[in-house]
Amino acid sequence: MNLLPTEPPASCLLQPHDTPTIPEPNSYRIDFPNKRVLEFNYEVIQLNRLQWQDFVKQQNPVASALMTKMRMDAQERPTVKLVSLQLLANLGLNPAQIQLISEFIDTYLKLDAEEEALFEEQLTRIEPRQQEEVMQIVTSWMEEGIQQGLEQGRQREAALILRLLNRRVGSVSPPLQERIQNLSITELEDLGEALLDFTTVADLEAWFEACDRFTT
Repeated sequence: MNLLPTEPPASCLLQPHDTPTIPEPNSYRIDFPNKRVLEFNYEVIQLNRLQWQDFVKQQNPVASALMTKMRMDAQERPTVKLVSLQLLANLGLNPAQIQLISEFIDTYLKLDAEEEALFEEQLTRIEPRQQEEVMQIVTSWMEEGIQQGLEQGRQREAALILRLLNRRVGSVSPPLQERIQNLSITELEDLGEALLDFTTVADLEAWFEACDRFTT
């Protein structure tokens, strides 16, 4: 029986929490002393009571994602992550769908360094074609993480330069603040060196004018 439809019905309650593992109620009632005024019955899919092994062969994107929240032993975590990605790679989804589900898998089944080593060891033992498909998904996580890290670093550097400018030349106008926040890391580094010689906002404006002449 497939307990994880691609689109769960409206009367289905999906429980992704890790604990407790006792069965959740499948109905909600409001009673007055003399009568029942409301009764709502629904199906409960309680992930921590499902065995991930039961869903390995289901061609279902929901199973691929939610397998990471099912019952598993601690030592099975690297295996479950790999199996989830193998299932995802076999579903024939488009890149956007793969990215969405793979991000769910990576978010809800974070591995520590030792588990990552076991994951990589197990990855080398699967069929070469599927190994390549799984590696493409894992590589996309790494690239996204690097890009996020670079952007966060750029934003921090822009904020630092704005603070330094406020101390050296006084308040910087919103249009100039926006230009600074849109600079690349290389441009921010150049501005960080140049601002040591600034004494007024006019110096900052002149720096931007020089940059504009250089790029045109």
